[in-house]
Amino acid sequence: MNQLIKFKIDGKECMGEKGQNIVDAAKDNQIYIPTLCNIPGIKPRGACRICTVRVNGRLMTACTSPIAEGMEIESKSVDIENLRKAIIELLFTEGNHFCPSCERSGSCDLQALGYKYQMLIPRFKFQFTDRAVEASHPKLIKDHNRCILCKRCIRAIKDEKGRSLFAFGKRGHHVEINIDTKLSKDMTDEQALEATEICPVGAILKKERGFIEPIGQRKYDKQPIGSDIETLEH
Repeated sequence: MNQLIKFKIDGKECMGEKGQNIVDAAKDNQIYIPTLCNIPGIKPRGACRICTVRVNGRLMTACTSPIAEGMEIESKSVDIENLRKAIIELLFTEGNHFCPSCERSGSCDLQALGYKYQMLIPRFKFQFTDRAVEASHPKLIKDHNRCILCKRCIRAIKDEKGRSLFAFGKRGHHVEINIDTKLSKDMTDEQALEATEICPVGAILKKERGFIEPIGQRKYDKQPIGSDIETLEH
């Protein structure tokens, strides 16, 4: 039997299983902590930093930090919410995101968080980096303009031997995530669709499938991100 422990998030008394990470424990207690890189059931990496919280006075990522007895967590303080908004603005200005023409508009986690944190004019200068759209793969399109390097595809999409079908290429500020052409040559339609759906933005698209869901009927057209958790509190 798993051991239950007590902790607090923003003053609210919570219960969770020992060893559970803060993001999952918060969700079980109807508290939403935003994340872009976390995938339930897959070891977290803390790549996006959106889930940053303050634990006993220290900033740390909620997806990689386990809960502990008596832990006191701050998630909605003014400075933490401003930090999250700044990260979202950085992601928008560092990449080339043009939501009106994107197939994932309305189903994009980054776009949904932009609305949640009421992003208007970013405080950072747009980089307008020259990036390619990789379309040589028989089943997928990889748009490097939209990629936020969250590593979801690398961590989740594997072949039968457990090898990643996506991998990092280049170095430094030129780093990008590419499709491994050798390992992915026998990719199934199911894997291609999974890769598309695991991406939190519109960086991975399955060919011959664009704009299937009509505008107005997409994921976040129906309800804002996190509202399925937060509404349970009231």
